[in-house]
Amino acid sequence: MFNNSSETILVTGCAGFIGSNFVPYFLERYKNYNLVNLDLLTYAGNLENLGECEANPRYKFIKGDICNRELVEFIFSEYDIQGVIHFAAESHVDNSIKNPGVFVQTNVNGTFTLVDVAYKYWMEKPFNYKEAYKGCRFHHISTDEVYGTLGETGLFTETTPYSPNSPYSASKASSDMIIRAYNETYGLNTVITNCSNNYGPKQHDEKLIPTIIRNALKGNPIPIYGDGKNIRDWLYVLDHCKGIDLVYHSGKSGETYNIGGRNERTNLQIVDRICTLLDEKVPKERSYKELITFVEDRAGHDRRYAIDATKLENELDWSADENFESGIIKTVEWYLEKYNRKL
Repeated sequence: MFNNSSETILVTGCAGFIGSNFVPYFLERYKNYNLVNLDLLTYAGNLENLGECEANPRYKFIKGDICNRELVEFIFSEYDIQGVIHFAAESHVDNSIKNPGVFVQTNVNGTFTLVDVAYKYWMEKPFNYKEAYKGCRFHHISTDEVYGTLGETGLFTETTPYSPNSPYSASKASSDMIIRAYNETYGLNTVITNCSNNYGPKQHDEKLIPTIIRNALKGNPIPIYGDGKNIRDWLYVLDHCKGIDLVYHSGKSGETYNIGGRNERTNLQIVDRICTLLDEKVPKERSYKELITFVEDRAGHDRRYAIDATKLENELDWSADENFESGIIKTVEWYLEKYNRKL
């Protein structure tokens, strides 16, 4: 068991990409928190991502499903949970197109289970917290994809109407609405953050940047959807973690905060920059750019996402430490070390 003088937070899905960057950052920054990580370890979760935390006495891993209400209730009572930071989600758009039911189950039903258990554990009735749990907060991690797609100009703000286009983004939009309802109907202290595309260490191999690096190193074709001109706003994962930290501690209850990197790039620009770096760091007879191959576009592929993070910057004094140029160098170096061990 943990030291009872420390507050215990339930974090979910932290064997995945963003959570596994968040946990070591948070444990190092705050010595007065215990973290219980509930993760089902689906294909996207890897405990090796959290190897540096295993021996930490303020960290506990529990393998389990956020949809398992009995388990979630046990964790709340056994560890006296006083905060939730909810990362767990099925998040791969292609997989959501093939198998949408799994996304609804995890992202919608799982989020409902967590927030409902939190409400019943912390509160006597609507708008009335139990004395020992006043201030307990539920922080829901979401995505900019709930807003749909943008034209050539404009940015997503916290007031942009929801217009999800894939089963994944629809399931995340649904979970956002559930969190909103628990704040409005029951007075639960909730916050939501919607982030742009994350990149950095520990991302799953299926994602764009690891796929580019892995295929390049193997000499395989580098697949790019459609014409490669889809635009995303790229956010270095540790900058995202710092934004989550700020919102969890200082955000206003019931509010949504967008976290974005102000680094818009087309997929073609991403692959070109990575290949240039690989040409410098691991040169071969021919440029890696010759491996770029265009493949059939994804169904319902949103053209452009870009986030306006002004609210977070102005209200909570957040700013990204990495721009894309600095962040992508760190990222490529991390994956070079990882993949070179396997090659």
